Amino acid sequence: MTNKFNNKVVVVTGGSSGIGLAAAKAFSAEGASVFITGRRPEALDAAVKEIGGRVTAVQGDMSKLADIDRLYDAIQQKHAQIDVLFANAGGGEMVPLGAISEEHYQSTFDTNVKGVLFTVQKALPLLRDGASIILTSSTTSISGTPAFSVYSATKAAVRNFARNWMLDLKDRHIRVNAVSPGVTDTAGLDELFGGGAQAQGTRDYLAGLIPAGRVGQPHEIAKAVLFLASDDASFINGIELFVDGGQAQI
Repeated sequence: MTNKFNNKVVVVTGGSSGIGLAAAKAFSAEGASVFITGRRPEALDAAVKEIGGRVTAVQGDMSKLADIDRLYDAIQQKHAQIDVLFANAGGGEMVPLGAISEEHYQSTFDTNVKGVLFTVQKALPLLRDGASIILTSSTTSISGTPAFSVYSATKAAVRNFARNWMLDLKDRHIRVNAVSPGVTDTAGLDELFGGGAQAQGTRDYLAGLIPAGRVGQPHEIAKAVLFLASDDASFINGIELFVDGGQAQI
């Protein structure tokens, strides 16, 4: 490892599983002090053991402003500033047009849009000038998916946050970029596809549509996140970086 993030303070929301967990592990391995969030205490405890190094877990739901406040209160007890914010917490369900309920709409937008908005806004007093913000969008931000319109709309909103916030924060030299994973092999994906043989069949079908010939792995998305967070990406701002095996390009 290169210790690129030695003595840096990194926040990863939704860091107890999937892409968030992989990113937290990678940041920690590079010397960072990492704060992760998640809704399930048992998953957070397991994640802390898996991540190792200087990691702190703060239980919370990022769609709730009080939980976001509690996260930053916990950080301020140990550190004066944040160097990297990976606003990754999110999720969704497949519901076709005609069956979309107000509850489905509200919960998806609260988690994926409201949560990201206030996670970033409430971090501003702690973010150092020159910090890096990475938002988790999705290939669905630019492509259609049956029964996934609400989730896709939230990810398009997140992508556009990056375009606008880099302008709002330019005087502080804070970069804001979005990473857009394609189909990625996570527990969340398995649950979305119904689990078991059904999920595997869907995964195999989708792999056949990807030029790389397979679905992605969480650690591959994490590498892209670390790149965007690092000084290697110092002149990269406002982009949407697709990490999808080429699927969004065809």
